[in-house]
Amino acid sequence: MIELIPLLLFVAICLLLMLGFPVAFTLAGTALVFAAFGIIGGIFDSNLLRAMPDRLFGTMNNQTLIAIPLFVLMGVLLEKSRLAEELLENMSKAFGRFPGGLSISVILVGMLLAASTGIVGATVVAMGLMSLPTMLKRGFDPRFATGTICATGTLGQIIPPSIALVLLGDIMSNAYQQAQLRTGVFNTETVSVGDLFIGAIIPGLLLVLGYLAYVIVTALLNPEKAPPATDLGEFSRTELTKSLAPPIGLIILVLGSIITGVATPTEAAGVGALGAMLLSMAKGRMSLGRLLESLQKTVETTTMIFMILIGASMFSLVFRGFGGEELIHSMFLNMPGGVVTAVIIVMLVIFLLGFILDFIEITFVVVPIIGPVLLMMGLDPIWLAIMIAINLQTSFLTPPFGFALFYLRGVCGEEVQTKHIYQGVIPFIAIQLAVLLALAIWPSLVTWLPSVINP
Repeated sequence: MIELIPLLLFVAICLLLMLGFPVAFTLAGTALVFAAFGIIGGIFDSNLLRAMPDRLFGTMNNQTLIAIPLFVLMGVLLEKSRLAEELLENMSKAFGRFPGGLSISVILVGMLLAASTGIVGATVVAMGLMSLPTMLKRGFDPRFATGTICATGTLGQIIPPSIALVLLGDIMSNAYQQAQLRTGVFNTETVSVGDLFIGAIIPGLLLVLGYLAYVIVTALLNPEKAPPATDLGEFSRTELTKSLAPPIGLIILVLGSIITGVATPTEAAGVGALGAMLLSMAKGRMSLGRLLESLQKTVETTTMIFMILIGASMFSLVFRGFGGEELIHSMFLNMPGGVVTAVIIVMLVIFLLGFILDFIEITFVVVPIIGPVLLMMGLDPIWLAIMIAINLQTSFLTPPFGFALFYLRGVCGEEVQTKHIYQGVIPFIAIQLAVLLALAIWPSLVTWLPSVINP
């Protein structure tokens, strides 16, 4: 019975989170309660809790995590500057006269917005507010319109510079070093956030191409689902170029500096935040009030992330103190099918957890537990991180609990029913599963580009 305590701890936390208790305090509080009973029963070493201050100090000194508030600020500033609205308007004029043209515009603008903000919820809400009323007014099928918007919004999970990849990169790097040390490799290699950004480029493009292929084919075969729009105004290449140049330039500046090694992700995030502020000021859309609002939202988001990180650190410490990591390791080693079965089970568990937990909680709670064990079995850390990211992206899109569905439902009018959203995302879920399967069969789709750029 004692060896099952780590699993009981994990189940207790999941149940409490489903009841709506705050994530950070649930993680830390439940772990401390289990630790207290363990100390009283003589099955938990109280000295392990003394390591918590060192963990917090290590988090405070982690240079990689400084990129989080900077990327959040960049995304918030771009959202406040309304650059995406201007770009969507000009894109719609360019493609709107073709069948499915508005959907193509939504996917392309959503891709750029995802690369600019890196936050799933912000992208879904922004695209829903900007594009859904226009699409419905032009006669689009509500299922087709909402499915396109939801799927496009989840691209913020995988397209760099994604905050999910920043968090995954830091956790996966620690897991990779632990796995090497346990296998007797003391001259350890590291995995950087930049490696994950590079590894995510091809999978992200595959998803975008899959989305575009689906909406184009659907619009050609069933024009009534996505009719052309001829009343959007005259198309101007100059206006389109003016609206395209700022976000593309900023993305190239941020990602280019990381990929070429000119800057670390943290330094690039600082450049991105400054660039977003200068763009907003150049457009005349950044007042002191909006700047203060942006800073406040950045502080709130960053505080939430780091509070969850602290709670997850306490959970991880207690979980390991009860022998949880050894339990997981022995379970995986004794499974029939070896590493393949282990990966399938882990992906399925993460997919189901994505219904009740956000990517931040899963990254901080689940990945530190399963990461070292899977990496000790010979998996590539970059491949594993990208597989987890796309898996969570699919989970966030899957009815009935997908977070992206709830985000869009919150900004939809009465003319869109919940079942329309559920039905609309099914083809896009199939596309994401197809990409996930392709990455499982051909891991080089993830690992090839990082090996070429950083040999």
